Amino acid sequence: MVSMALSNFGYSFREVGHHFRRSWSTVLGAIVTIFLSLFIIGLFLLGSALLDNMVGTVEDRVTIQAFLADDAPQTDVDALRLKIQGWDNVESVTYKSKEEALEEYRNTMSNRNANDAVVALDGENPIPASLVIKLTDPKLVEETANRLIGDTDFGNVADGGDPASSVQYGRETVEKLFSFTNFLQLAALVLVGLLTFVAFVFINNTIRLAITARRREISIMRLVGASNGFIRGPFLLEGVLEALIGALLAIAALYFGMNELISRLSNSLQFLSFDIAPQTMLMTFGLLLGIGVVIGLFGSAIAMRRYLKA
Repeated sequence: MVSMALSNFGYSFREVGHHFRRSWSTVLGAIVTIFLSLFIIGLFLLGSALLDNMVGTVEDRVTIQAFLADDAPQTDVDALRLKIQGWDNVESVTYKSKEEALEEYRNTMSNRNANDAVVALDGENPIPASLVIKLTDPKLVEETANRLIGDTDFGNVADGGDPASSVQYGRETVEKLFSFTNFLQLAALVLVGLLTFVAFVFINNTIRLAITARRREISIMRLVGASNGFIRGPFLLEGVLEALIGALLAIAALYFGMNELISRLSNSLQFLSFDIAPQTMLMTFGLLLGIGVVIGLFGSAIAMRRYLKA
């Protein structure tokens, strides 16, 4: 039984080799299509992981700034800080004095421009003190900001006595960031499904062409009593091999391409994180191999189901 299975497998391998040589252009077309499809699928998967990491870096910087009146009693400010610290979705609350705010402004702008601005104001520091609120879930920033605006204790110490204008968190920027992230995830899902279908259809057509070209040979094999499994073996193996070759080429291109891309991005944009966890890379490569095998098997099986009688 084992020797027969090995014999059938050897026959299938020889037949696949013969077909690869006879119809190399068709086989190459199938491999290239599968390679391109799986490469783009992998690129979107790894690209999504990369962007998620980048967005996570930006999200970590999403904070609420609550500006305080210059004459606000420090005891009231400290009490408010402790109160906000106890709210849900608040990771930390840091007090930033007027002097610290001015120093941060000087670091953001050029020292000369910042100094010129202060001189123009007769040396007065126009920047108010503030509470900087860091969140555990940046996506709930608007909810937390609205809660702060409606808080009576904050209203008593808010800059200019106006809580609404004293709370800043870059609302439009945050909304665009999260909208872009959601759109990207949906687009990646749709594209992965579409490309998988395209690769499946192409390998299905390739196997159908191979079966059509060998219809006479298949008829002779049936006449001499060859089993369905014996006849199907070479076609199944051909589909799997074409898909695996395409998948391995896609994995190699992704590995070297992503390493080069991450290296360039890290050197250019050092304030963002572009790392992709090794587990994510391995899972993506394993998924591409799995998709390749499934495409090869199902594409071949469906093609044979139509052209070979059970």
